[in-house]
Amino acid sequence: MSGKADPRTNGEGMTTHRTRLDRGRGALGPALELVHTGRAPTRAVLTAELGVTRATAGAVAAELEALGLIRVDARPGAAAGSQGRPSHRLAVAEEGPVVLAAQVHADGFRAALVGLGGRIVATAPGCETVDADPAKVLSSVVEAGAELLRTTGRSCVGAGLAVPSAVAEPDGLALNPLHLAWPVGAPVRRIFEECVRAAGITGPAFAGNDVNLAALAEHRHGAGRGARDLLCVATGHRGVGGALVLDGRLHTGSSGLALEVGHLTVHPEGRPCYCGSRGCLDVEADPLAFLTAAGRDPGPEVSLLQLANDLIRDHYDDPSVRTATETLIDRLGLGLAGLVNILNPDRIILGGLHRTLLDADPDRLRAVVADRSLWGQSGGVPLLACTLDHNSLVGAAELAWQPVLDDPLGALT
Repeated sequence: MSGKADPRTNGEGMTTHRTRLDRGRGALGPALELVHTGRAPTRAVLTAELGVTRATAGAVAAELEALGLIRVDARPGAAAGSQGRPSHRLAVAEEGPVVLAAQVHADGFRAALVGLGGRIVATAPGCETVDADPAKVLSSVVEAGAELLRTTGRSCVGAGLAVPSAVAEPDGLALNPLHLAWPVGAPVRRIFEECVRAAGITGPAFAGNDVNLAALAEHRHGAGRGARDLLCVATGHRGVGGALVLDGRLHTGSSGLALEVGHLTVHPEGRPCYCGSRGCLDVEADPLAFLTAAGRDPGPEVSLLQLANDLIRDHYDDPSVRTATETLIDRLGLGLAGLVNILNPDRIILGGLHRTLLDADPDRLRAVVADRSLWGQSGGVPLLACTLDHNSLVGAAELAWQPVLDDPLGALT
């Protein structure tokens, strides 16, 4: 046995380690985000992405591991055919802290615990009715999340809420919760924060629009990964929403109200819209519009979204279903073309019923967009389906994780 001291345990070695960590402390947040989004699967990639030395990247990874946020595989196996020393693999810590994510929509609400990497750790059974009092609803969904925390014993570092309404900043007011019967301007963020505190949950609380948060989740973990200018358009249970991610950040406008795409007119003689206009995308391309066009009465057994999706997937040969599908595709395509002309995104992702419409007849939808778009003759914009289950929940979690991603050491200590 060698009598040589381990440099990590003597004074000189510890001083060197601390110096490297001090140099890399500002890189803790960027490093965590790289692992969180899957862009740094190894320490070698982390080193290159951060632009630091291998020793500094090692110190940063070790600190994140000590905080319980990531896992460093110290004895990786070399890939077949590879040369040189294999790099340590990096992954989020599966048993690490979580955040509480909550979503409220027209057909109910759901709570979940979400870890780093967009991993849904646990979910509570969703409620199928939404009270007209937002305080009652948010109290119930937070209590469901608190029960998950008690059951799993996980440490929680924050909470995020997704709602089907524009959320105005800086006060966190739900300005148009049209499908919830909530009062206009309900202070959802303050109510949510009060419920979180009352449940004994620590960490900051946030609230945002559900489609904005779906876009954020898809950009970091799903179909939008790698896009520079990402447009997301989706219809969930009622209405149509849109979101834009620019250079990795949500574009929410001066007060949080950007991308209200549901109120683009796509059928001037169409259905009356809640906003006072007619033929808006909100009422021409959502599940209720589809069921009406297909001559189906929505029943109480399942949600409007599930009923519409099932009809298209299981009964597309029915002439009324096919005609209704084509009508909605044409309306949606017209709206998307207008957005392409204004925003010039490099990718469009579709969620909810719109994802099902794309799956049903991708050629028709792409043709409508290309025909009405200035950019259509240059090959058009890629249209892709959202890939994450519960992407609004995952996006709500991203809100709560952001302070940790910005400053892991400060947020956790």
